[in-house]
Amino acid sequence: MKRIILSILTIALLKSIPINAQTEPTIGLNIGNKAPELSFATPEGANVSLSSLKGKVVLIDFWSSWCSPCRAENPNVVKTFNEYKDKNFKNGKGFTVYGVSLDRSKESWEAAIKADNLTWTQVSDLKYWNSEGAKLYQVRGIPSNFLIDGNGIIIEKNLRGANLREALEKIILKEKTVKDIDNEFDLTIENYKKTLDLILNDYNEKLKIVEPKSEDFNNISKQIKKIEKLKKGF
Repeated sequence: MKRIILSILTIALLKSIPINAQTEPTIGLNIGNKAPELSFATPEGANVSLSSLKGKVVLIDFWSSWCSPCRAENPNVVKTFNEYKDKNFKNGKGFTVYGVSLDRSKESWEAAIKADNLTWTQVSDLKYWNSEGAKLYQVRGIPSNFLIDGNGIIIEKNLRGANLREALEKIILKEKTVKDIDNEFDLTIENYKKTLDLILNDYNEKLKIVEPKSEDFNNISKQIKKIEKLKKGF
């Protein structure tokens, strides 16, 4: 009786917990965590939050104008951005970048954005290594980045060179070609034929044990003829 009461209480307790409370992802910096919120000013002075890009696959990119490796990586990010910005992904529509600069000079920051043709969202608090964003994301070296899906979940980290493109290719929704559709059709027909053969075999086995010319015999015979007619159509 005690076990029954305990079970009832446990079920009642679980039902009392909101569904969102059970499924809400943990905010953190590991793959599978929800990326912490960021919100800083653009060069124009408008505050833009990371969450405002929800629905897109986003590369949170920590960089600066004075960082040589960052500047060397920027052409790769630009190329990838232009190639994938309008693509659809498994959990996100479009790809963009949320650039967080560790600059302290606004002029240098703006000049680098223009020189490197960085056309995506750029933000900074201009605090150098005291950047609040860098502290929050535990960034101790740049370039450093986090790739998040349309729900803000971290799916990859520290992608450089071809690794960024490869990560996006893994989650892209590729458009079906005519050949893809043809292959699906052929596979469907093949599976359908196998199903018909299995049913036909079952009917033939039943036919062996029912009384000849009985109602069951006649019904099974009709079904066998239908299946054979279907098979001839392929």
